Amino acid sequence: MTSNTAQQDAAVTDKALLANSAYADGRHLAARQSIYRWQQPQYDLPGIVIEELAGASGIILDVGCGNGKFVNRLNRDRPDLQVVGVDISAGILADVPKPVLVADAQALPFGDGSAAAVLALHMLYHVGDIEATIKELARILRPGGVLIASTNSDTDKQELDRLWARAAGDVLGLPEGPARVSLSSRFSLEKAPGYLGTAFEDIRVRELPGVIEVPDPAPIVAHLASYEAWADRCGVPFHETVSRAAEIVTEVIATEGVFEIACLGGILICRR
Repeated sequence: MTSNTAQQDAAVTDKALLANSAYADGRHLAARQSIYRWQQPQYDLPGIVIEELAGASGIILDVGCGNGKFVNRLNRDRPDLQVVGVDISAGILADVPKPVLVADAQALPFGDGSAAAVLALHMLYHVGDIEATIKELARILRPGGVLIASTNSDTDKQELDRLWARAAGDVLGLPEGPARVSLSSRFSLEKAPGYLGTAFEDIRVRELPGVIEVPDPAPIVAHLASYEAWADRCGVPFHETVSRAAEIVTEVIATEGVFEIACLGGILICRR
């Protein structure tokens, strides 16, 4: 078990894999984001971030900004702010509004106290040293600044985990196949306050529970397929498993009308 965990941690923090495969462009990230259109209740995540930045002025760094979902919204709703998108992947930054910067979150080229706020949204589980990265994010915050982080619970989307294990088992001829790679488990909603508490005393958690009822197999299949960068770490023929999962989901939707997924994410607001 320890060996598998260590191998998974190495996979989800591999900088070359993240920059050149998993997030070489916005395609896989968009696939994972797409299923939330069927979530109830709906949460306006960029709107929540903007709400938490109500009193901010100056430079806002979106570290690990991905395809720029939050950068675009901040530019639209808070044009008074200087928003900088930062990511380890040059490819995924191609369509993000400038200014952008290719940089490692563990060593940011910004001076002490230079930012009014730092966003670290669904990305801290990808850094090699989580505590050191949080201290680095705290370093570049000015006094009174805010770090807004987000992640998922250990209980998030377990239906997709079970779907993958069943499909993998069918492909391998086993009652249950290997678990799929978990991206958020290193910095889950349950673990996050402990990590953030190493650099911040004032931490507030906004939990965002919901249910996703997807009436079409395609977005679920695309979500599973978006883990292709980690295909060789799955211990199972990846594409065959995705295909078998598609068959299972199609059967479930034909019978029940939707494929239901319970989700739990959260946003953590940290002040110095």
